Amino acid sequence: MVVVSGRSNRHVMAISDHLLTDLKDDGFGPARVEGQEGGDWILIDTGDIIVHVFRPETREFYNIEKMWAAPDMDEETRH
Repeated sequence: MVVVSGRSNRHVMAISDHLLTDLKDDGFGPARVEGQEGGDWILIDTGDIIVHVFRPETREFYNIEKMWAAPDMDEETRH
């Protein structure tokens, strides 16, 4: 999983468009894409790799990195 941020909706869409073009040009075939119409959060699923492209505010709000982080040892020992 790759998580990146763009500076604006337009930047998020440009990053995604560029990545999709590169994937196609390098022979990886078509990727599944969600969220292109909004530009707040675009998900690109290549099969082996999932790329999340966020606006900074949206990335902070959803905080998906926390979902994949190792548990805090202090928190684990309390349970």
